[in-house]
Formats: sequence, structure tokens, C-alpha cells
Amino acid sequence: MVNSQFFPDIPDCAWSRPIGLGWQSPYTVRYASNIDDGAWHGMPLGGFGAGCIGRSSRGDFNLWHIDGGEHLFHSIPACQFSVFEATGNGSQAFALCTEAPDNGTLSEWQWYPASDGNRGQGTGNGERGIGYGEYYALYPRSWFVYRNMFQAELTCEQFSPIWAGNYQEASYPIAIFEWTAHNPTDQPIVLSLLLTWQNTVGWFTNASKSPEVKVRDDGSPVYEYMPRLGESQGNFNRWVAVADAIGCVMGRVASDFVTDVADNFTDSPHPLIPSSPYPLSEGNGQWAILTFPDAEVFYHTHWNPGGDGAEVWRSFSQDGSLPNLTDEAPAIEGEQIATAMAVRFRLAPGETQQIPFVVTWDFPVTEFAEGVIYFRRYTDFFDRSGQNAWTMAHTALHHYKEWQQHIQQWQQPILDRADLPNWFKMALFNELYDLTSGGTLWSAASDRDPIGQFAVLECLDYRWYESLDVRLYGSFALLMLFPELDKAVLRAFARAIPTSDETPRTIGYYYTIGKPSPKAVRKAANATPHDLGAPNEYVWEKTNYTSYQDCNLWKDLSCDFVLQVYRDFVLTGSTDYDFLADCWESITATLTYLKTFDLDGDGIPENSGAPDQTFDDWRLQGVSAYCGGLWIAALEAAIAIGKILGNREAQSSSFILHPSSFIPQWQTWLNQSRPIYQEKLWNGKYYRLDSESGSDVVMADQLCGQFYARLLGLPDVVPTECAESALRSVYESCFLRFSEGKLGAANGVRPDGSPVNPGDTHPLEVWTGINFGLAAFLVQMGMREGAFRMTEAIVRQIYEHGLQFRTPEAITAAHTFRASHYLRAMAIWAIYGVLSKLPHG
Repeated sequence: MVNSQFFPDIPDCAWSRPIGLGWQSPYTVRYASNIDDGAWHGMPLGGFGAGCIGRSSRGDFNLWHIDGGEHLFHSIPACQFSVFEATGNGSQAFALCTEAPDNGTLSEWQWYPASDGNRGQGTGNGERGIGYGEYYALYPRSWFVYRNMFQAELTCEQFSPIWAGNYQEASYPIAIFEWTAHNPTDQPIVLSLLLTWQNTVGWFTNASKSPEVKVRDDGSPVYEYMPRLGESQGNFNRWVAVADAIGCVMGRVASDFVTDVADNFTDSPHPLIPSSPYPLSEGNGQWAILTFPDAEVFYHTHWNPGGDGAEVWRSFSQDGSLPNLTDEAPAIEGEQIATAMAVRFRLAPGETQQIPFVVTWDFPVTEFAEGVIYFRRYTDFFDRSGQNAWTMAHTALHHYKEWQQHIQQWQQPILDRADLPNWFKMALFNELYDLTSGGTLWSAASDRDPIGQFAVLECLDYRWYESLDVRLYGSFALLMLFPELDKAVLRAFARAIPTSDETPRTIGYYYTIGKPSPKAVRKAANATPHDLGAPNEYVWEKTNYTSYQDCNLWKDLSCDFVLQVYRDFVLTGSTDYDFLADCWESITATLTYLKTFDLDGDGIPENSGAPDQTFDDWRLQGVSAYCGGLWIAALEAAIAIGKILGNREAQSSSFILHPSSFIPQWQTWLNQSRPIYQEKLWNGKYYRLDSESGSDVVMADQLCGQFYARLLGLPDVVPTECAESALRSVYESCFLRFSEGKLGAANGVRPDGSPVNPGDTHPLEVWTGINFGLAAFLVQMGMREGAFRMTEAIVRQIYEHGLQFRTPEAITAAHTFRASHYLRAMAIWAIYGVLSKLPHG
């Protein structure tokens, strides 16, 4: 316990919500089969790829992404903080969640009251409510401030050790809860803080190791995740007290084994566990809760979370104590067990004290398809036994203050910028939540991958990793803050490009439009894959999981790959020649592959009339503004890469495919493409959707290739005056004339803002990440005011309508959304990057 004379300083820009206040009209999901957990999402806690937990603004722990790539939104009431307070006027105790369990359990507990509908809410504008307290969030920190219920002033700050450029602690499965208690009265106050936790070891793994993959109503492949909830037989809780820490370790009898077995396997090319009797499996390991033993500490290690909770609440609500019962007996079949730890202390008038609690979990194994098993990144710093929850919690207990300082030092330069509005600072940090809760994978290091392999899901509904068209926008956050992880993702794509998989598949798009589907091979050699695979198969090795479209036909993926490779090289100092060399052969192969779709030989691959790009419900025909512009920018990038590597080649003869053999051909294609693009698509105000459909639609993202070219210092794709005119047309038609500029920019409407077809899907959706990318382009072209107006419209839709910490791909004028926890929304960092003259970290 640390005596302190300060109260936590919560940044004014933090998102805020009165504790327990619901939403009158939250967005609802567009397709019935898509995930809609409701609006009770809070900032996630935990390291990248380590699994994470989430605590909502009503105080319950309800997000459990412990199993890599899998989603479970389920409140576990026994995982909870509670407070006892005694003053001269009496005593009271509350469990700090505003909603009691709906199954009748823990009925003896007193639950914290919710704020009512008259209380204010904030969108990162410093607004403070006056109800029973507020919840604040500024990733990776969040706070609960309790008001008007206790005589003491109470705040709980929650965080995990995540800051830019941190490739170690950012992987830890750790959540820190620092309580600050202040006595503003002239009488002493006795407080007791209680942390209860249910032993869920063994729960977080799929009971179906080969789940059936189905096509749902939106045409996307899906499988059912069936965690082993409630299967607690063999679970036990062990009380541990040492000189500088005290707490409880929750394990399972079957997981007690020799801890150094895994050392035999550290030399494998990637951290797979080989076939062996090695007993550790997904879902097995430990939880731990810890605190300092500097005050009165009470405990109860074996109580029933499925009962009325009286064995904990009776003594705690009376005087803040627990019966100090230790029982390590493993749970029998059908039994549930939980542990409890309370810290009781006295506050003199005017005194402030701080009490940290740490929650850790050690589940070192992630299993994809049955037998395809990886160790997590944090096992590079702790052993791979699954017995390190205490060690990690002990580490956190002694370093959390230092970690707090690192986070503050990273955030403060941005928070101090007077030219950035608070709502923007708020969203900039909070949209990083997806790096924690996006089903994130981060494998242990190997000789081939010295910082491991990394991946984030496209979203929870489209559960496959690092969709390349999506990360063209959404990866700016990773690049700017953890550039080596971004390069690791692109290296995985480079390795995948030459591979092939002839497995025939049905294409889901045709299912949605009621037509028979042609069969398509899963992965054509030299085609850039759409994604790096899904958690039910073999991520990084078995690509192109999605079967909604035949991604081998897409006209943007090859360009997306080349542009991201060059982007990562340029924006990290233009010195990582090994990275370019690692990607070179795949660059040459995939551009050659894409050129085969130039059927008329004019230099530009044509779109086929099927949805064959990131807007995969939107038919483009012939040369398109979107794909054609990306093609021109990618050729410029490839030529630049070739020249860089060609100059290096004079010193080293290591390339099988010499750059000089490709540059002339690419230059020829480029010389053909430029005049054709301008001639076929420019209409005097903006670029036509494509060359053959005859559509007059204004496409919001028509000049993504131009944005990338300028960002990377490449020659412009289009004349500056044309780009400026096109951007004005997009801003006026897609944003101001669509829903009166209140939602953001629609993907494509007529010049007057009306739809081409009122029944369209993608054209009439507002895509959050596309809007952020478009705003970055506006800033780049000197249209900052319009960029911020459009960005603010999106941010307010997300954070004022229950979409926080589950930002969707798309919202509509009917207040529906699609595809929550979406990767592309991290493109808000592109706006900051352009404003700040990349890079940042």
C-alpha cells in the first residue's frame, strides 16, 4: 500500500459514461446472424495475443477473449470488485456492478445502483456526470470514479502494460487495478476492498475441435465456438503468502507437471508443439490474483459462485473481513469454485491511500485446427509450463508504477496538442482496443521470426486474420506504434503469395443473390491472398479462408501488398533493406499475376463485373477508379523498390530475380496505364466509378491510390487539380448530401446524394475505416476542416450510440451496423500520421 497525496489525474479527453447508464437507442445489427452483444462494452485488459478480459461501464467482467481468435461475451458475476465502508454513522457494502445476476445466484450480495437517464455522458469532451459515478476510458487505461454512495472518494484505474514500441510487456496477460481512496471528511473511515474471482481454468477452448463450417445469410463462412463453460472438475485454488505479495493461484490438478519439458522444442522453425505426450493443452494453465500484504488481508479460497454468495458476503458486509478459509480440494464433477481476497484499511481525515490488485492468466497454448498448436509471445519471457500466473502477477505488482509512467510518457505529447480536439484524441487511443481484443495472435519467437508472428482478425463476424484490403487502411496504427509487428504480418503474406491450394470451394456471394455458384480454387499460385487464415484451421500457413468471393480474382490485393511493403520501408526510415529483400520475389510474382487480368492489353487490369475488390458487394466493370489508381501507385512503388534493391545488388549478388529485369516492363505498363486511366475515367469533376457500367455514382474512395502515392513520395496518380476537384465532389455528395452530414460519407451515391438503387448494400453504407482513410486524404490535400468534420461525425456515431470498443465496419442511416470489432477503423491513425508527418511511436 502506497501513501499518496494525489488523486488520479484522468485526462479530459477520456471517453466517459455514467456508471450503469444504459442506451435509449443503441445501434442494432443489420444481419440477424451477425454478432450483436449489445452496448455494454468497456475497454479490454490484457496484452497482445495473450487473451484479454473486458469490464463494462456497469462494472461487470463480460468479455473473455482467452482462447486465441475466439469470442465469448458472457458476464461472470463472481469475478467482481466490492467495497465495504464503515464510518461513525454506520456501514455499507456493495458489489460494484449495477446489474445483479439474472440466474438468481449471489442473491445475498448488495449491488451498486445505476445512474439514471438524467445523468450526462461524454464523448471525450471532458463532460462529467453527477450520478453514482463515471466510467472513463483512454486506452490502455480506464477508470471507475464512484460518487454519492460512499463517504470516501474512490477511484479504480485499470490498465495493462501497453505502450508504443514495447515488444515485451505489451504481450503480457496482465490486468492491473490501482485503487485510490481518499477521506475528505473530518472523521476516520474504514474501507475494505474485495476481489472475488471464479476459477475458469479449462473453460476457454473449443469443445468441437473440428467445427462444421457453414455459409450464413450474409454469404460468409462461419463455425460455432463452443467453450467448455462450467467444466471445472479438478480445479483448485491455492492461497500464497510471501514477504512482499499475497494472493491466490487458481489451477487445475491435471496441469501440475514438470515445467521445463518445453525447453526441448525451442529450436523448431516456428513455435509449434510437436506430437508428444506433453500434457499442456489449450485452456489449461492458471489464474492468479495478488496484492501487497501491507494492510489487513482476508481470504476465502473455496466458495460456491453458483450459490447465494453468503459464505463471502455475510462477513464482508458486516465488517469488511472474510473467514480466512483455505481449501485446496479440487472441484468435483458439477462443482464450481471461486476465491476471494479482501484488503481492509483505515483512512484518517484527509488521508489518501493507494492499493493495487493484479489479475493474471497463464494459458500459453493457442490451438487452431486439432493438433495445430502455438505458444504465445509472452512465453518468451516466462517459461512455457502454464504455471506462471503468480510470477507474472508478482512482476506486475513491483513494476506497475513504472509501466504507468511509460504509458503516460507515450500518450502525453498527443494529449498536449492544442490543435487536436478532445474527441479526436479520445478516439485515436480508444480505437487501439482492437489490438488487444481483436482475436489477436502473437506467437513466440523463432529463428525465422525473431519477434514472433502477429495477426488481428478482420472482425468477429468475418473471423479470419489480417485481411489485406482492410489492413491497407487499418494497419496504420500497428505500423506507427509497433512497426516490427506490421512487417511481420507482411512477411507472412510474402511467404504465402507463391503457394497454391487447389481445394475447390463454393462462393458465398452467389448464395446471397440466389444464383448457382461456380467452383473456385482456394488459392492460386502467385495471387496475393486475401487473409492469413482462420483460428479453426492453421493461421499464417493456410490462407484465403474467406469464400464470400473468389479472392484470386480480386484486382486490389496485389497492389495492396506492394504498397504496404513500400510504405513500411519508407515510413520506418528507408533503411530496412532486408525487409524489402524478403518481399521482393513475391512483389514480382504477384504483379505479373495481376497483369494477366489486363485482357485488352492497355496496361491496366480490368474489373470483371463481379465484386472483385474490397467493396465485395459492388460490381465494377472495366477499368475502375479504385483498382486502377491502386495499380498505378503500386507500379510506382515496385519500380522504387526495384531501384533501391538494384543499387544494393551492386554490392551483393543475392537476388535470384534481378530488379533490372522487371523495372523496364513495369515502366512500360505504367506509361500505358496513366493516359488510359485519365481518359476513360475523368468526367471533369470526379473520376467515374468504372469505364463500362455508365454509372454516374460518386465513389468516396475513388482515389485511394493517389493518397498512397503522395504519402510515399511517389509521382501523383492524377493531376493535383483533378484530385482536389474529385475530393470536393466526394465531400459534398457522399458526406454533406447524405443524411445531412450526420453519419459520415457513404461509399457511393449520385452527385445529389441520392442512391443509385435504394436497395444497395455497400454503396449506401458508411464504412468507418474508409471514412478515416478519406479524412487522412483530405488532410493531405489541405482540407483539414472538412476532414475533421467528417471524422467527428463518425466518432460521435460510435461513442454516443453504444458502439464503443466494438467499432463496426459499417453503419447505416437506419441505425444498424455490420461487422463489429473491425480492423479497418484503426485507420484513424492515418489521420494523425498525416497531421504529424509520419512516423510516430
